[in-house]
Amino acid sequence: MTKRRNVLFVVMDQMRADLLHGAFANHVDLPNLRALMGDAVSFRRHYSVTNPCGPSRASILTGKYAMTHRSVRNGTPLPHDTPNLATEVRKAGYLPQLWGYTDIAMDPRTLPAGDPMLRTYEQVMPGFVEALEMRLEESWPWRSHLAAKGYDFGDGYEIFRPKGDRVDSPALYAAEDSDTAFLTDRFLADIRARPAGWFAHLTYIRPHPPLVVPEPFNTMYDPASLPSPRIVRDRASQAASHPFDGPLLEQKGAKDQVVGLSGLKDTPEKVAQLRAIYLALASEVDQHFGRIIAFLKETGQFDNTLIVVMADHGEMLGDHHSWGKMHYYDAAYHTPLIIRDPALKAGFGREIDAPTESVDVTPTILGLLGLDIPDTMDGRSLAPFLRGEAPDDWRDYSYSELDFGDPVDPTFWQTRLGLDSDQTNFAILRGRKHTLVHFNGGLPPILFDHESEGEARNVANDPAASPILLEMTQRLLNHRLTHSEGRFARTMITAEGARRAPRVF
Repeated sequence: MTKRRNVLFVVMDQMRADLLHGAFANHVDLPNLRALMGDAVSFRRHYSVTNPCGPSRASILTGKYAMTHRSVRNGTPLPHDTPNLATEVRKAGYLPQLWGYTDIAMDPRTLPAGDPMLRTYEQVMPGFVEALEMRLEESWPWRSHLAAKGYDFGDGYEIFRPKGDRVDSPALYAAEDSDTAFLTDRFLADIRARPAGWFAHLTYIRPHPPLVVPEPFNTMYDPASLPSPRIVRDRASQAASHPFDGPLLEQKGAKDQVVGLSGLKDTPEKVAQLRAIYLALASEVDQHFGRIIAFLKETGQFDNTLIVVMADHGEMLGDHHSWGKMHYYDAAYHTPLIIRDPALKAGFGREIDAPTESVDVTPTILGLLGLDIPDTMDGRSLAPFLRGEAPDDWRDYSYSELDFGDPVDPTFWQTRLGLDSDQTNFAILRGRKHTLVHFNGGLPPILFDHESEGEARNVANDPAASPILLEMTQRLLNHRLTHSEGRFARTMITAEGARRAPRVF
């Protein structure tokens, strides 16, 4: 039997792609991720297919679009029998272990009504073994570590309150005790004694808000030296530009990115400071990720480990006056993806410009491990790109979607727009020349022309754009028809019994 190699699958939360290739690339210190890019294959046009954290991770780990798995909100259950990365790698003898979190809401059909696992969406994807719990709203091992060292903090998010009244005030904990440091310490302590053939899913909460970072990272970047947010119109004009934007800008702002600074205004100075802290959090993650790479090299495991590094989704970071990931702009979806397969060294250092999606990651890992890709999965393996090939039939667009309603507690969008939770959603189709955002509930579409003003102007109402709007809408419909639920789409019951046709790709 062939010796199994290790798998290290790292997901960083809310990290924008332009930290590695784009606006921030020359302003943020990420030496370890950049070194890995030179020793791996990176994908420049990679996008999350849905947001926020729970739905995004459901799509990453199941290889399914949100329109097929329908775990579309933090708290929407994922059907328990959905094949996922963990259930599939077990077929090759791997024990998939989780250091961190997956934010998967449990299927209530499998548990009694009073089960505590039904009281939080921060549960573990079926198939994974939780080696270390590091959920944003719990993180009991980390909190216990801080308490044992004498730190004094309150309940919930008070642990992330800055030690001062400034945006750049440091965290109450020292750098060696941060959540990022603690997760890395525990992972390295655990993995050191494990025999070869381990499978580790390691998830960092950073640079996800609350935006607070320990010394000396809190002063690592000069806010005045950083690129300004992408602003194409004043706040009032942005709010009036589309029915989606007005409620969002009324409710969300810089004050929501930090704990204890509720009076924070979206002034250019404060926005720049928050962007600096965000970059510092990313640099902190990079530093500790570098410790893991160093460990793999020191122990002779680097060239026996398949490494995949990505983010679950992006972050608006003040662009278009917005924060978070609940938006239609690219910044909310465009994320890094780096893959290092030590068996495919010929492609190392390559940067792929073909559009790729988060649903491609699990099929890629399965394919590289020699495992079948279930028919339920919408994504495609990226292995051809790792081998230096360019598939003739590769997609020339990327697809994303967002549900911004809530069936139990209506969101501010539902209240303002008079829509129910089944209508508060949109789908995005990004082509090389145009991006279409198609809204449900009768809200008008958005069409961006990348060859003219990009995301600066919606041209959907321009008469000259009507043919493009129609063509993009048809392509969007075709995409959704092609990727309907596929569990038995290629299976037929015949006189000879159940027969399954192979996947087309």
